[in-house]
Amino acid sequence: QVQLVESGGGLVQAGGSLRLSCAASRRTFSRYAMGWFRQAPGKEREFVAAVRWSGGSASYADSVKGRFTIFRDSAKITVYLQMNRLKPEDTAVYYCAAAEDPQNIVVSGTPDYWGQGTQVTVSS
Repeated sequence: QVQLVESGGGLVQAGGSLRLSCAASRRTFSRYAMGWFRQAPGKEREFVAAVRWSGGSASYADSVKGRFTIFRDSAKITVYLQMNRLKPEDTAVYYCAAAEDPQNIVVSGTPDYWGQGTQVTVSS
């Protein structure tokens, strides 16, 4: 059973920072792309960021560029989302995702695996 386990969500004031973590359950994820999505109340789930385990540049949604950074620790099989200068509109449930084809994260929003989600709330 493949699992993606997120942690690190919480409540933060606008302008603050949070770091989300997503731990994968097996090392075959070394060939996968990993990413983050979010879903705010009453809205559709949207792409946030993605990165390949093998290296290369990361991809970001325009709404988070310059504020969020995605990076990975291959030894821990963990991917992180560092979120700085948070805004109230960043409030959402954040989901980790994994896909063998990065386009399934960045383009189609149909990854192979999903995490259970972690709540991020930014107060004004």
